[in-house]
Amino acid sequence: MTQIQEMSLPHSLKNKDIIAKAKTGSGKTAAFGIPLLMKLKVKRFRIQSVILCPTRELADQVAKELRRLARFTHNIKILTLCGGVPFGPQAHSLSHKAHIIVGTPGRVLKHLQEENISFDEVDTLVLDEADRMLDMGFNEDIMEIINEVPKNRQTMLFSATYPQGIEDLSTDILKDPITISVESSHTQTSIKQYFYETYSQNKTTSIPAIISNFKAKSVVIFCNTKIMCDQLSDDLYELGFDPLTLHSDLDQKDRTETLVLFSNKSYPILIATDVAARGLDIKDIDLVINYDITNDVEVHVHRIGRTARAGASGVAVTLFTKEEEEKFEDLKDYLNEDLEVSNIADVVDDIDYKLESQWATLYVNGGKKKKVRAGDILGALTGKVGLKKEEVGKIDIFEHCSYVAIKRGLEDKSLKGLEEGKIKGRFFRIFKV
Repeated sequence: MTQIQEMSLPHSLKNKDIIAKAKTGSGKTAAFGIPLLMKLKVKRFRIQSVILCPTRELADQVAKELRRLARFTHNIKILTLCGGVPFGPQAHSLSHKAHIIVGTPGRVLKHLQEENISFDEVDTLVLDEADRMLDMGFNEDIMEIINEVPKNRQTMLFSATYPQGIEDLSTDILKDPITISVESSHTQTSIKQYFYETYSQNKTTSIPAIISNFKAKSVVIFCNTKIMCDQLSDDLYELGFDPLTLHSDLDQKDRTETLVLFSNKSYPILIATDVAARGLDIKDIDLVINYDITNDVEVHVHRIGRTARAGASGVAVTLFTKEEEEKFEDLKDYLNEDLEVSNIADVVDDIDYKLESQWATLYVNGGKKKKVRAGDILGALTGKVGLKKEEVGKIDIFEHCSYVAIKRGLEDKSLKGLEEGKIKGRFFRIFKV
């Protein structure tokens, strides 16, 4: 068990209210998922648990993990209700009932207002990353939803930080809560931090040297604004890289596709803002670069925690200018460490090192609604196309489409084979992403 699971489960399994300070990657989904699944009345086909998340990406991850935890119990239905996707199909799915709802506050509230759902039998309410939901202005929506949930319930609130707004919210909605605090799931030795003072005009040209110096294979670069994300993306493209960007201007389809392409290793660099990357849970990120030093010291810890997941080690590099020295001093005070500042000129650019993706991605115009499973796609590729199992990477199945990673160099052969053959006895439209 992780620390948050070990500290919370003895209380949550006894139906106690919980307020927990824990960051993404700490194992909190199991910490609240196990108790709600344990008391679920599977034969009672009514909504019994509601989990609110700040973003669709986090809601999708939570739902996926709950399905994994629930796979030993037959016929548990978990629905995600998030914005950015059509409302009608969600309403149709709700008409067939569900046991657990995972969603964003705005969309859940809309379904309540349209009377598509009833929370009369809800006995567990979870607020995941509650601080981010408040930051995004969901406070009123959350309170309206809570007013529709029975007062006799278990409430579990998880938050990476504990600002005044969270304290006020917890006072309003929890009864005699058990308070748990897990400062970080990372040890000091699992993330090696480097700080470089530089000039604004030299930041971008330093990126290739930083990547080659640390022999990184998967990189997340954080910027403070979406304008900077786009500018840096263009500049790195000119330097021979092909990065992905993730920020709030992207529509939901593009956000989903971006995360798929990065998580399946088809693109090795992701440039993101903090809000867009919230809830990002991708394995094997070995380098985080803070292109802009954050305005919020707690966000810095959240950023660098993207690397060194699940006990692995990782590197975090922070660039800052003379004008940002005050932010750097604030960070030193917050971390309570004597942070060493290195000279960016000491970073050795290994020009022989090439950051290249080993995978390419194919899009399949069929998903859960057409009963397509990962095994069907894998079977078509290894059977009809003739690929080895290790030449097929991560397969992501969504409602109406799927993505499959293919060893680079074999994507054209795979595309041709799938176009000419069938998946699960049917022809699907396939193209390279």
